[in-house]
Amino acid sequence: MQIGPYTLPNRLIVAPMAGVTDRPFRMLCKRLGAGLAVSEMVTSIPGLWKTDKTVRRGNHEGEPGPIAVQIAGGEPGMMAEAARYNVSRGAQIIDINMGCPAKKVCNVAAGSALLKDEALVGSILRAVVDAVDVPVTLKFRTGWCPDSRNALTIARMAEDAGIAALALHGRTRSDAYRGAAEYDTIRQVKQAVQIPVSANGDIDSPQKAREVLQHTGADAVMIGRAAQGRPWLFREIQHFLEHGRLLLGPDLAEMQDIVRGHLTDLYDFYGEYSGCRIARKHIGWYVRDLPGAEPFRQAMNQLDSTAAQFATVDGYFDHLMREFGDRVPLAVAA
Repeated sequence: MQIGPYTLPNRLIVAPMAGVTDRPFRMLCKRLGAGLAVSEMVTSIPGLWKTDKTVRRGNHEGEPGPIAVQIAGGEPGMMAEAARYNVSRGAQIIDINMGCPAKKVCNVAAGSALLKDEALVGSILRAVVDAVDVPVTLKFRTGWCPDSRNALTIARMAEDAGIAALALHGRTRSDAYRGAAEYDTIRQVKQAVQIPVSANGDIDSPQKAREVLQHTGADAVMIGRAAQGRPWLFREIQHFLEHGRLLLGPDLAEMQDIVRGHLTDLYDFYGEYSGCRIARKHIGWYVRDLPGAEPFRQAMNQLDSTAAQFATVDGYFDHLMREFGDRVPLAVAA
């Protein structure tokens, strides 16, 4: 998988997810097999660049490259300036968000709302590509609604504008995350352009990743929600693609180590107060399929110190290992 001058180690990319793909999560996914991880989207509004949230979203200290930063907005000049600003802070790839279906993004004519205005899409693509000397990529959806699928048009515009790679989610904006993603449009886009294309949407297992790659001919798969609480999914997919055999997931001891390491990074990155609160959603994702997950999650949500969270995590996993050994049998998983 090639994006501009960068050769990725594999075909597995972490999708940008607001409130999820912060530096601790990106680095964890990379350690567990992802070839690239794209940051949470950064606003193109200059007045917000110095806020704690935006500064933290642009923090890539110690992160292995290439560093990919997603920018969001609907005004070509501001998007170009946002691209320059983030490159000056270390971004090696700029990704343009035309895929987010969230109302608060679409209501300000950004994200997937842009797909309704093809002229504006073209202006933004050209402005950002011309503004920086690093590769620019585009993440988008198949269209605004099922009756208005214009992904082929957008893909050709992107290639003509100098976009280095595409990531296409197999739903329209109006679909949000309802129903099943469709991959025929992704296959059509891949056949229509010469630049790399990543397939995104509902890829939640090694088997599904291989199926989507074979069906679409895509150069890579981009994985989002399925990696929440399962960052080891990337190594499982890579093993399956290379060897055709399923790799056993982490045992309870390794899962405990991964969770502890993730918590440590969250506390270091956000500080104790915010780190403890942000950790709660990740904890819920990690244990959702394990016995006793709900009471454990509720207990974690009452804790506001790192020491208490560590102790409760250790107690929970130690209890599981005493009761079940290395692994929880599928029959008793929650």
